[in-house]
Amino acid sequence: MSALFVRLPQTAFRINLHRVFIPCQQRCTSQWLSSPLRPGDVRRVSFTYYSTGPLTRPIFRRSVSSSAGESNDVKATAASAMAATTAFKGAKNSRWRRFVLKPFVFVQFFFGIGLLAIALKQFRRKNTHPAQSPELIAKDWEILYYRIIPFRAISRAWGWLTNCHLPVWARQPLLGLYARTFNCNLEEAMDGNLDNYSCLAEFFRRKLKNGVRPIDPASTVVAPSDGTVLNFGRVTAGMMEQVKGVSYSLGEFLGPAYWRNGPEVQPAGQTELEYEKSLLVNKDNDLFHCVIYLAPGDYHCFHSPVDWTVNFRRHFPGALLSVNPSIAKWVAGLFSLNERAVYVGRWKHGFFSMTPVGATNVGSIRVYADEKLRTNCTKWALPLPYYDRYMGPTESDSDEIPLHKGEIFGEFNLGSTIVLIFEAPKDFEFKIRPGEKIRMGQSLHSTGSSVKQEPAAH
Repeated sequence: MSALFVRLPQTAFRINLHRVFIPCQQRCTSQWLSSPLRPGDVRRVSFTYYSTGPLTRPIFRRSVSSSAGESNDVKATAASAMAATTAFKGAKNSRWRRFVLKPFVFVQFFFGIGLLAIALKQFRRKNTHPAQSPELIAKDWEILYYRIIPFRAISRAWGWLTNCHLPVWARQPLLGLYARTFNCNLEEAMDGNLDNYSCLAEFFRRKLKNGVRPIDPASTVVAPSDGTVLNFGRVTAGMMEQVKGVSYSLGEFLGPAYWRNGPEVQPAGQTELEYEKSLLVNKDNDLFHCVIYLAPGDYHCFHSPVDWTVNFRRHFPGALLSVNPSIAKWVAGLFSLNERAVYVGRWKHGFFSMTPVGATNVGSIRVYADEKLRTNCTKWALPLPYYDRYMGPTESDSDEIPLHKGEIFGEFNLGSTIVLIFEAPKDFEFKIRPGEKIRMGQSLHSTGSSVKQEPAAH
């Protein structure tokens, strides 16, 4: 605490005093006498100052010491303040603006232009289907601007936030607000009391009561999770339909198909069609795919859709772009850009794969049979584009892991996407519709096809 004696020529001295601090970026508190101020008065002003930088500290202290010795006028105080302001601004111009401010404004300007262009493009395509107007699908430069946004850092921050402990008094209002906003059915939860969930992440991973998701006994392929059907169908010439009018490459999504024989026998220069055929165990079959989007309010665990065995996992540490249906209609190859874990194996008809895909705020993908999987790592720009692991029940072997239809497989930290790619007879038919809401355990195919559930052995 310092004391300053000054003669007040006018009642506006308080404004002049503040001019000492504000331009120099000081934080101060002052205590004034309650009696009226008159010109010519000498008053004692008590104040506390805090200096915030080495550049302004010496200038500020000189202005205080020179003012403290004067009792005739406060013009010296104002002059010292102006000198401090000029010196500070000069240093700011020469250093801050040269090395930080100008590049920052430059990046902000072009980043803003890019986002504006993206917004205009979205506005134009609001009522136009991509199949009718392909030019409204995102260009490479638009995707580049979109990927500048630090989605991985945002997702890690969101993961930290959702794992923060909530006091008991805050659980009902906060978790209740989330449940109402995203239409979560608490009557299906094994524990419907919100006070028992210590954080938002626990509420995401809530378990369901037994029997609320019955597994269709007559179906061979069932829905692996709750969600909305984005698209499904037959793989054609090595391409899969992301949404109607937007396709992506089977080879880019799965990567090199050497999980059976090793990389040394993987032929180079395959066409998309040749890649598709190389996956088939039975050449009389076809490949089919199904994409299911999990919204934030859906049940967040995913289950095995068939009886199969898993023998291989490939982790792509990619981006974490949003997989919302509106973005899926705009960004071609979205699922091939995002982080994902491809699980490959065999079922009774041949090739089968199940891939949980990461998304914005969904960097956390957990697979119970694969504890080594780590998603949304801080150092995601790794030397290789993907990392392989041959699966087994223990670390010392690479045998297959059997999974039964309806058996729990893993969980998301928030909503995301599941992509199924599997081999089946040519007469396989889906009995779902794009945009349809489905529940885990629901049948995905028509029972009239040759793909039928075999009766259980007694």
